[in-house]
Amino acid sequence: MLVHSSPPFNAPAARRLRAALGMAPGHVAYGLRAQYGLNVAPETVMAWERGEVSPTSAELTALAGVLWCSPGELIAAPVTLREHRMARGMAAEELARRIGLETNSYQKMEDTGRWKGNERQSAALASTLGLSLAQFVTATGKHEELADLLRSAVTTRWQAYGKPLSKMLPVPKAHLERVLERLHGEYQSRMVATLSWGGGEGTAGTGDSGRDYLADIVNRFWAIAGGAE
Repeated sequence: MLVHSSPPFNAPAARRLRAALGMAPGHVAYGLRAQYGLNVAPETVMAWERGEVSPTSAELTALAGVLWCSPGELIAAPVTLREHRMARGMAAEELARRIGLETNSYQKMEDTGRWKGNERQSAALASTLGLSLAQFVTATGKHEELADLLRSAVTTRWQAYGKPLSKMLPVPKAHLERVLERLHGEYQSRMVATLSWGGGEGTAGTGDSGRDYLADIVNRFWAIAGGAE
């Protein structure tokens, strides 16, 4: 049985929103109980605001209702699909419908952190949740897979990697190919420079530069592709 972890709670925002409404922790606790049937003590509300514990998904959604705000205002920078969905105040059923998936199929992907949607569904997911390329890759659990493909592309024939990348990312293949060609050129120029030194300290230094480039390949990809935050 899968156990959902708590979303990344924005404790200062919760405290600020409560104070702006002129409410005490006891008033919040009463609202959670009266409006949503949640038995939450005022001390728990205070613990949330101090960042000592985080509310569950159900508690966070209810807290947003009591504080007259969207769930997204109570979530720190979202990372996972579930966190992005909650930040948008959407139910799993609604998101699944909008991207063309059965609810159970979407929920399984969200629970496991592994996105398996097709290109059209990936584009719909990114659009519906307002995800940048970087956020999409992280949320769908594909960061390491992307890094591996990019390293292979710049160290071998980049032309072979446009298709697998276009299946992974909601980006036109032609644009990805332009990015890959540039990345390949940048990396290969480092390797040519390595050979041109002909030995000595320069070789080691430029070799380190090549390794550093590969280690940072995903960030460089975002910078060129326009997906960097």
